[in-house]
Amino acid sequence: MTTVPAPDREHRPGRLLVRARPASPHGDDRVREHMDGLWTAVRAADAYSAAEVVADALHAGLDPETVLLDVIGAVQRRVGAEWAANRMSVADEHAATAINDRAVAALAAHRPAPTRGRVTVACVDKEWHALPARLLAEVLRLRGWRVDHLGAQVPTAHLISQIHRAGSAVVCLSASLSTRLPVAHAAVTAVQATGVPVMVGGLAFGVDGRYARLLGADAWASDARGAADRLAAGPLPAPRPPHQAVDDLPHLADQEYTLVARCARGLVRRTFQDLQRRLPALRDQTAEQLERTAEDLAQIVDFLAAALYVDDADVFTGFLTWTAEVLTTRGVPAHVVPPALDLLEGQLRDFPRARRLIAGGREALGPFVRGRPASAP
Repeated sequence: MTTVPAPDREHRPGRLLVRARPASPHGDDRVREHMDGLWTAVRAADAYSAAEVVADALHAGLDPETVLLDVIGAVQRRVGAEWAANRMSVADEHAATAINDRAVAALAAHRPAPTRGRVTVACVDKEWHALPARLLAEVLRLRGWRVDHLGAQVPTAHLISQIHRAGSAVVCLSASLSTRLPVAHAAVTAVQATGVPVMVGGLAFGVDGRYARLLGADAWASDARGAADRLAAGPLPAPRPPHQAVDDLPHLADQEYTLVARCARGLVRRTFQDLQRRLPALRDQTAEQLERTAEDLAQIVDFLAAALYVDDADVFTGFLTWTAEVLTTRGVPAHVVPPALDLLEGQLRDFPRARRLIAGGREALGPFVRGRPASAP
């Protein structure tokens, strides 16, 4: 169906992985000079030069937090934009992220001794975008917090065990992919059941934090500075008593999310088989192209399930229109997507919410199918 590399579909033009504030107390020119230097090192896949740029920025008087968020974070945002514009491959992007991660490590010597309480920072289960959480952990360390950074894809049971061992005063959870909202909700409620409040952040929770509120998190921050400022302002409110997911999301009682999530593999398999019969051109695809098509279908079903979970069409239509934009950028006609939606809808005749979401997605794709994105003049 597409040439979009499966692992990184959540990069969206203008909405990138690391949401650090662009403003810097040192002025744009000083920051931009070192940001451009780091970008050059990243594009050359030169980790040693990247470390030198960080050292030079500190020597020039930029404080470590500014280097973290307005230099390294800004370069990571640019990486996402370049990938979405088809000017970087997945391999290039992964190499750039690894170099930025090493650049963060170059700041370790500038951490002060901890003088504040203990915070656990982690990505929710299945969330592998680790750099935003890493930046938050380092900002908190720079501000004197004792931080346990658990990294990417932390199973909820392991997270709870770590909280009991460490005695954290607060847990900060990161998620970049909307498809992680169900596991994020499980993590939030599990942590709150221990009596520890939870702050969440990342694109998965919406640029305005709408899904953080919906899932009952105790606090939300749009970026690392905002999170650190909120923690410095005082303790988070005590979490609610233990409760079930349906208490926050009554619509889950209709079981549509549960059934779609449980049957996702079967839905993908049947849709893929039917699509091959409906579009004879698929028979000429290579094995790799067919694998990518199956991955695309799996992504569509995953985002449909996430939209059912939060009962918000934007999760599904946003993914579909972003996919159409990426396809268009890569010269792949977007009209290959609606037939897959038709076949998927046919399998979900008894799911009224799912069918409404699919209908809305089909409507949102209309401008792309007609050959002109909705944002075009």
